[in-house]
Order: sequence, then structure tokens, then C-alpha cells
Amino acid sequence: MSVVYLVAGVCLVALQRLLELFYSRRNERRLRARGSVERGAGHYPLMVGLHTLWLVSTLVEGLLRGPEIPAWWPVPLAALLFAQPLRYWAILSLGENWNTRILVVPGGKLVKSGPYRYFPHPNYIVVAIEILTFPLIFGAWVTAVVFSLLNAGLLFIRIRTENRALKELAG
Repeated sequence: MSVVYLVAGVCLVALQRLLELFYSRRNERRLRARGSVERGAGHYPLMVGLHTLWLVSTLVEGLLRGPEIPAWWPVPLAALLFAQPLRYWAILSLGENWNTRILVVPGGKLVKSGPYRYFPHPNYIVVAIEILTFPLIFGAWVTAVVFSLLNAGLLFIRIRTENRALKELAG
């Protein structure tokens, strides 16, 4: 594997996450101005830490594994790229309500358009695919497995918290 591809890949995913955080922060300010209340704030730092360590671990394991990428790298890359339109469809469908935090606006309405017509947490599906597939592109299978398991545990908590928050909106 060329170290350049590994570093470029990690930088691209990190840039994607940072841009999403900027968008999320902008939306958060607007939602808080409308009186939103945050749910699950206690596990938010765990989520940020998990994503940060996942990227660092992908980089470190990729560097330790050496310069050769696995022959099957196109498979996880295809899965990663295939998931991206779902991410942006979910984000665009929520519009200003999309956030990395769980924010409930009193009197707000549930979004039931876009991918939310079909399943309740499409962005989490994308994140699970990313956490598994991105490290595999570079042969970092330990990172893929460990962080997929950690993410599953965190999503168990987060989805339950988010579902309770959504029930508040549904009344």
C-alpha cells in the first residue's frame, strides 16, 4: 500500500467528518434558538472519541501492516462509496434538523420523508458500513472488527435514547 493512499484516505474521511460537524454546529445553534433540548449528552463524547480513535487506529494499523493493500480492496471501497448517497439523502431529508447530537424541539415534527420513510436511522447504517469497510480497504481488519463492535454497543445506547426522544415528538 502506498502510504500516500492511506494518509489521503484518512484525511478525506476526517475532512468529511469535520465538514459534517460544522454543519451540525450551525444546525445546533438554530435548533437551540428554537428551544431544543438535548438528550443523551452524556454519551456524545464517547461517540466523538470512538470516531476519532477509529481514524487514528486505521492510520496506525495501516502503517504497521506495511505498504501492500489487500488484493480485495475494491470490495470494501465499493461498499463505502455505495453507502455515501444514503448518508447525504438522510442529511438532506432532515435539513436543519440534522445533527450529531440528539436535539428535540418542543412542538417539532417527525421527518418521514426521504430514507426515513423506509427505516428510522439511515445515517447509523452508513456509519456502521464505514466503520467496517474503510479500515478494510487498507487491510486494517483489527480496527474494522474492534471498532465495529464498539460502535454497535454505542449505537445500542444511542438509538434507544434517540427513539425515546422521537417519542416525545410523536406525543
